[in-house]
Amino acid sequence: MSGALILADVRFILRDVLGEPETYDDVLAGAAALCDDVIAPLNAPGDLAGATWEAGAVTTPDGFRDAFRALADGGWIGLTAAPEHGGSGLPHLVGAVFEELLCTANLSFSTYAGLTSSAYRAVALHGDAEQRARLLPPLAQGTATGTMCLTEGHAGTDLGLIRTHAEPDGEGRYLLHGQKIFITAGEHDLTDDILHLVLARLPGAPAGTRGISLFAVPRRLPDGTRNAVSCLSIEHKMGIRASATCTLAFDGAVGELIGEPHRGMRAMFTMMNAARLGVGIQGLALAQAAYVRAADYGRDRLQGRSLGGVARPDLEADPIIVHPDVRRTLLRIRSQVEGGRALALWVAAEIDRAEAGDAAAGDLVALMTPIVKAGLTDLGS
Repeated sequence: MSGALILADVRFILRDVLGEPETYDDVLAGAAALCDDVIAPLNAPGDLAGATWEAGAVTTPDGFRDAFRALADGGWIGLTAAPEHGGSGLPHLVGAVFEELLCTANLSFSTYAGLTSSAYRAVALHGDAEQRARLLPPLAQGTATGTMCLTEGHAGTDLGLIRTHAEPDGEGRYLLHGQKIFITAGEHDLTDDILHLVLARLPGAPAGTRGISLFAVPRRLPDGTRNAVSCLSIEHKMGIRASATCTLAFDGAVGELIGEPHRGMRAMFTMMNAARLGVGIQGLALAQAAYVRAADYGRDRLQGRSLGGVARPDLEADPIIVHPDVRRTLLRIRSQVEGGRALALWVAAEIDRAEAGDAAAGDLVALMTPIVKAGLTDLGS
């Protein structure tokens, strides 16, 4: 993976397409160097080793812990988080570029930090002032990661059927009971804490999605003891094997309400929409990585001779990249990748405008989010 290839197109998009006055060259160059030199080399060995589960504990492949610490210590996890929480306060536009660089370098590794910014955003917009001051700094500084706990085995995507419930403990907190499946980075050894954002029902809640509330459930309680959250298993995969997708059990786990009772879907949609954009960028990153490898193969593989005459007389055959159909295919892929990148960065720029109070930009982001997710994941496949 070469971040320089991505950044060359990014600079064109920021300057000439989006008209951005600042291209953040130094920041993005540092991000590309980190991804190229530290994170990309872990991709192949990490996929071979995979994440492993034993007695409820998940171990990530060799090198992941040190790489994650480099990510956190360099301020990359909190790139778009507020400075008062230990973040850099940079635009979402910059965060989107970094996300593509990270996912292109090592998609499995990226998933451990991937939902943290989404969890941060959900608490920042729907938590109260005390919760923001307490819960957000660990997410911004990379001492905790975040998860999104929605799906249950019997319900799938129909969240109105969830059975996880939360009982008040009489001290302003709640005890959660239930199981969630397909939880990305639900358990790992990269940070001491994990903040789970969990959908559950309060006693007497209305049926369906109108009765769902959102709770923040940490892996560790304030006294340092382990909360009653356990990882029952991780998924076995054909790809991104170093990423742990977990089944989690909440057996009286202590949590706190985020936002208003029975309004959890509203809060969770904040996180879900941010995650949807992130998934779209993952698709873009896979397409970029595939294009680079295909182009390299086209330069290395020898077969036949160019229709216009011998291109490489020093070789027994010409590289296949000289053949018109191969070139056409590569150029089609490249144009789609670069168009997809422009689309993703345009939407990221609109997110920044929406957060600055531009209502029309907010409406545009709501319209384009599912398009980015569907279009770019299709591109990556």
